[in-house]
Amino acid sequence: MLWQEEETQKDSVMSQSVVDLNFNIECRCLAVDHAYALSRAIHDTLSWFEHELQAGLHLIHGADSGNGWCSPADFLYLSRRTKLTLRLPKHRLEAAHALTGITLDIAGNSLKIGKATQKQFITTPVLFARHIVANPNEDEDAFLDNAAEKIQALGIQCRKALCSKTHRFTLPDKEIFTRGLMIADLKPEESISLQEQGLGEGRKMGCGLFVAHKDIKTLKPNGEK
Repeated sequence: MLWQEEETQKDSVMSQSVVDLNFNIECRCLAVDHAYALSRAIHDTLSWFEHELQAGLHLIHGADSGNGWCSPADFLYLSRRTKLTLRLPKHRLEAAHALTGITLDIAGNSLKIGKATQKQFITTPVLFARHIVANPNEDEDAFLDNAAEKIQALGIQCRKALCSKTHRFTLPDKEIFTRGLMIADLKPEESISLQEQGLGEGRKMGCGLFVAHKDIKTLKPNGEK
């Protein structure tokens, strides 16, 4: 755990060059480990996606997958409110609408893509990434130290950080190990920057992407209140 006290901040909205594009979908079921299959399906449909440095793909989460803090089942059973979300630079938004109306085969499961709406980032001081690519031989402290160093290299001060659950994704030739990561006490410009830049590799498979999270000001180290 990393913990440095600083003033709390109010949420606000700032201009940004990267946004999330949320697509309505029709999909009854997906495997929890759908990262590779979904990523390949998007690549096959959007030829530019793989080479766009700022582009990312959020993995799909069902109601039983919680917020990264509990173990999901082997399969996700999706509600009609579930979205497919791409993180994209604004100049790619129009091209991404080519997905609308297409049905993708995700490892044997049908996923039909509907209309999309744009969602800007919120400058919340607390961000959470479900999946940060990590070394499986490192403990949590080493992971946090490395993450803090990389975040600071992006020009962002890492004041508070917490780990969450670990996950493993299966690729045809290897396995990817990830840890969840929460970063707190971000300044507004830092919050936007971290959401735009992400952290580490694997953006096209749902890794390194931060989203707004509820405040953790009530969580104190060593039980402090």
